[in-house]
Amino acid sequence: MTEATSKIALVTGAGTGVGRAASLALMDKGYTVVLVGRRLEMLEETAKLGPAGKSLCITADMANPAAIAALFDKVKATYGRLDVLFNNAGMGAPPVNFEDLPLEQWQAVVNTNLTAPFLCTQHAFRIMKDQSPRGGRIINNGSISAHAPRPFSAAYTSTKHAITGLTKASNLDGRMYDIAVGQVDIGNAATPMTDRMVNGPGVLQPDGTTKHEPRMDAKAVGDAVAYMAGLPLDANVLFMTVMATKMPFVGRG
Repeated sequence: MTEATSKIALVTGAGTGVGRAASLALMDKGYTVVLVGRRLEMLEETAKLGPAGKSLCITADMANPAAIAALFDKVKATYGRLDVLFNNAGMGAPPVNFEDLPLEQWQAVVNTNLTAPFLCTQHAFRIMKDQSPRGGRIINNGSISAHAPRPFSAAYTSTKHAITGLTKASNLDGRMYDIAVGQVDIGNAATPMTDRMVNGPGVLQPDGTTKHEPRMDAKAVGDAVAYMAGLPLDANVLFMTVMATKMPFVGRG
């Protein structure tokens, strides 16, 4: 594992859930982490949970290409380099019948879940290929949905499958610059986004029933991201699945 005390990481969606867990894990490993999200108060809460002086909070809307460009300009101006990017921010669409999903909702999910990571990766490439020491690592937040969908999740599932393609293509194109790109596919991490899995009737299953599903501590995902980030650049975790052991993913039904 590489020494991280002078390294800079950027995490999108760092104010809650997996983004917060990954940010704290990276800070604990010595990284200075740029915490990015829409709500400053949530980013500041993440910062307070980590070591003093090891983070910088920047608000940015991942659906706004100009805001993304300004974010990376700020990082370059402040630190002069970027060692790790965790493309984590994402959203889903309301669970409606496939044929009833509005185009505007589809486009909103694509803009946040796919176009934003593409743009962030482009900006990271530009910084990483020219810095000294050269190179860096980019980690994409995939999903169990990149392997198998839930009912009524066309927009989210399509973007997570696309993230797999982005991971492979950018990993290939990053070779010449010593940029390693990998993906962590997450299943049932305990975050506000998955509270519905353990509240009320639970979540819809493929057979039309609803049930509660087991979850895992989001810290497990944060620790996985920190492990991937800490590898030397001649090694890469291309894909990792971190999931609740007893969730209904591996099997039939």
